[in-house]
Amino acid sequence: MSEALDTARVADWLAGHLPGFDGPVEAEKFSGGQSNPTYLLKTPACNYVLRRKPPGVLLKSAHAVEREFRVQRALAGTDVPVARMHVLCEDEEVIGSPFYIMDAVSGRTFDAPSLPGLEPAERHAVIDEMNKVLAAIHDVDLEATGLTDYGPSGNYYRRQIDRWTAQYHATATEDLPEMEALIVWLDDRVPPEDGQRCLVHGDYRLDNLLFAPEGTQCVAVLDWELSTIGHPYADLAAVIMQWSMPATTEGRGLAGVDRAALGLWSDADFIAGYCARRGLAPIEGFNFYLAFTYFRMAAILQGVKKRAMDGNASDPARGLALGQYVPEFASAGLRAAKDET
Repeated sequence: MSEALDTARVADWLAGHLPGFDGPVEAEKFSGGQSNPTYLLKTPACNYVLRRKPPGVLLKSAHAVEREFRVQRALAGTDVPVARMHVLCEDEEVIGSPFYIMDAVSGRTFDAPSLPGLEPAERHAVIDEMNKVLAAIHDVDLEATGLTDYGPSGNYYRRQIDRWTAQYHATATEDLPEMEALIVWLDDRVPPEDGQRCLVHGDYRLDNLLFAPEGTQCVAVLDWELSTIGHPYADLAAVIMQWSMPATTEGRGLAGVDRAALGLWSDADFIAGYCARRGLAPIEGFNFYLAFTYFRMAAILQGVKKRAMDGNASDPARGLALGQYVPEFASAGLRAAKDET
């Protein structure tokens, strides 16, 4: 099955389901994504964005565009900036997989957290906005937004470790002792529930935020595929994990960067700022949450690698390249696990 978008079929369906729609449609695929293929739809009147499930055989619960649509629609009017959702198509006969349509939001993304091209004060403001939006996500009123059932009850880390362990083993292409050791370590140290049950993004990082064309305001949080109801420290640790990566195009981290000189926040400052915004005490045992995020990313990248090998990835060449980092994430998770500070 091809990822090529049948714009004629899309236009026919939208004509009967999207008020105000007027074709014809031109489609331009966004590059770089490894999850749900995403397209800019250009029409004479305005532009939209179409996001669909990828083709091929998929793991159960993966690539749930239906959930992405639901959560972003529920967040309209909250302090969490999201694009306006229009319509969801669950009929696979239209283009071969479910898809949804949302507004095309004008803005800019920052792939490198070192934020080249910005002044130190601007860099500080961008990271402050990132911190503010993360706190806003975790403070969403689940009852008011109708999201109380958006994730199962019970210990978030227990079910996440079980889920990603199963998906990792389902997509494993080689033996990786470091990953198995990390799984065992996490299994033995799942923290008890502490009463924090909130919306979590699941892939919160700078390049999943869309900022205003000018200024440092976040205008949309993107890529909600892994969102659920869970524990907030997983999102927080994901930011710190990303920053530990190499400061390269692939790594998109801050390893070796003089953050203070660039106006960037330290890990401790970001964690402290987040806790202050949410009125939380300092976090104990943060190494567990950090090790968990390395584990989950290793499992995700293993799935990307397997889809690339099977010919189902959105960008097969990039998928294979990213898959090479699975051992590094597993090893980094073990290092984090041993750091009790």
